[in-house]
Amino acid sequence: MGKGRLEAFSDGVIAVIITIMVLELKVPRGAQLNDLVDLIPVFFSYVLSYLYVGIYWNNHHHMLHTVQRVTGGILWANLHLLFWLSLIPFTTDWMSENHFSTWPTFVYGLVLMLAAISYWLLQTCVIQTQGAHSLLRKAVGGDLKGKVSPALYLLALGLGFVATWMALAVYVLVALFWLIPDRRIEKVIGASAE
Repeated sequence: MGKGRLEAFSDGVIAVIITIMVLELKVPRGAQLNDLVDLIPVFFSYVLSYLYVGIYWNNHHHMLHTVQRVTGGILWANLHLLFWLSLIPFTTDWMSENHFSTWPTFVYGLVLMLAAISYWLLQTCVIQTQGAHSLLRKAVGGDLKGKVSPALYLLALGLGFVATWMALAVYVLVALFWLIPDRRIEKVIGASAE
């Protein structure tokens, strides 16, 4: 299978995930500006989840540019990632509808952590398939971001039992950590093209 088909399928799944999330944004019951106040948790949750899905889409897109050959292992690792991403709309809605209660916030973070681990597994599978001198291996190097993120999620899961706002702060921190453009893959691909 060519990587184009894998990219198209993944892009389609991610587009559906974002569509499901936006459909959870309901119109306020009243016509006054203060009627929007009740929607703040829903909107915050949507924005945070949209950022996460967008970050995964962006990084997934860059990762697949390094793939020369798609194997069954890569397909399954990719499906594993998409599975955890597909749970983001459910956990987003549950968390926002319950105004960031402990268990919904915990499950939201657990899904984020499992998505991060599955992304790392996909990255590892791509590197193993492409070989020790693969472009992706050169690009990610020690992969500090990839190692720190699951640890921060684990910290947030514990902090959520003290105060959910602390867990949410860590989730925002990790999103901001990844929102900063990562040019490693672009640099390696550009250098190999020259």
